[in-house]
Amino acid sequence: MLDAVDRWLEALLTERLGGIWQLSRASGVVDLRLAGSENRIRFKSNSPGIFDVTNSEVPCSSWDAEREGWRSIIGGPLPAPGLPFVPDRLIQRDTDGFLVRYGILDMFYWVLSRLEEIDSIGVDQHGRFMARHSHAFRHGYLDRPVVDEWFDVVGQVAVKLWPAFVRKQNVFSFQLSHDVDRPSRYGFSSASKFAYSVVRDVLKGRLSSIATGPWVRYRIGSRLSSLDPLNTFDWLMSQSEERGLRSSFYFICEKSSYLDADYVIEHPAIRHLLREIYDRGHEIGLHPSYNSFDSKSQLKLEAERLYLTCEREGIKLHATGSRMHYLRWSHPATLRYLDSAGLTYDNTLTYPDRPGFRCGTCFEYPGFDPVKGRSLNIRVRPLVAMEVSVFGSQYMGCNHADALELLTGLKEKCRKVGGCFTLLWHNSELRGRESLYRAVLDQ
Repeated sequence: MLDAVDRWLEALLTERLGGIWQLSRASGVVDLRLAGSENRIRFKSNSPGIFDVTNSEVPCSSWDAEREGWRSIIGGPLPAPGLPFVPDRLIQRDTDGFLVRYGILDMFYWVLSRLEEIDSIGVDQHGRFMARHSHAFRHGYLDRPVVDEWFDVVGQVAVKLWPAFVRKQNVFSFQLSHDVDRPSRYGFSSASKFAYSVVRDVLKGRLSSIATGPWVRYRIGSRLSSLDPLNTFDWLMSQSEERGLRSSFYFICEKSSYLDADYVIEHPAIRHLLREIYDRGHEIGLHPSYNSFDSKSQLKLEAERLYLTCEREGIKLHATGSRMHYLRWSHPATLRYLDSAGLTYDNTLTYPDRPGFRCGTCFEYPGFDPVKGRSLNIRVRPLVAMEVSVFGSQYMGCNHADALELLTGLKEKCRKVGGCFTLLWHNSELRGRESLYRAVLDQ
């Protein structure tokens, strides 16, 4: 299995830093060489085997990079998962290169492969591993892209050892996405749900719903009504287009639970929406149903239904992404099943109860199955923030000002490391928050 891990790490290093890298192991030491050179960076762990742990019970310390003459790209001491104590000199010159007294590359594997989640505890009623039980939250670094920070350190050492080596320059990007759980407030649902929606609106002072609700519900045909308060798709796309961004919309294609959507993907109004999204240059993806996260056959069925519907509409899905409904995830089975279903990437991995860097990075990377010990074709595109995690009363419950500060702070850290700030904002969660949405895009 170590050979597969090392080949995966070599590809990851090339993707992130440029160059061609070669890894070898001997007596608990990992040697990293740039192809064609005899010089090396040696990584020697202070706790051999610590990154084989399949839960969150590993030590953590922090390292003051600037005190040793290195740069901290985010600023302040770097969190060091798996390092029980910081030696006097973490990085020092060696006979033919540098000695690093911390297993940084094995830490990359432990964090990115989500090894800690395999035997995780502390799941919620939806079976989701929550932030408060994670290593990153318990040790105070969930809001830092710790893998990206240490990649920068490895890059600094590489440049010092190989002065002719030109590091790859990564450029900040912003990826907006929207899960289409409820494309309409009044259409598609059962009569009882419809009545509940209208009554709830009236109790909140939205008396116009008495007339608007029935009109939208019974007039829905080949397209969604502009009077429907959840039909925010044109507004969302316009906001992205004004800023040179491309939004991704993820659609539910099957119903495996009462918690899934009420619409069907083949409905004329939904098909019209799919064409409009595609024609305007935005992306269409899969939002697998509630119970699909642990079913290979269910995921494949739903992916095929999306492909078939889009094909009938003349929509060519060259690269198809996914995000699991309710962010449900069983690791690594869910990633494995998504890979088998032919998805290009997945954008699920943030915590439901708190935004941040669940995967320790804001860069997309190749998936790896730590149980079967093999690389996957699917790529992991970590999700940094979901809006409901920030202002939902069952989660953080932030007000406008606090939410803006939190989201823009995460966005700025992604900018500093040249990564991608990925934000999920449901089309059904905009009412009263339009100004916050625009501010997050513009700040």
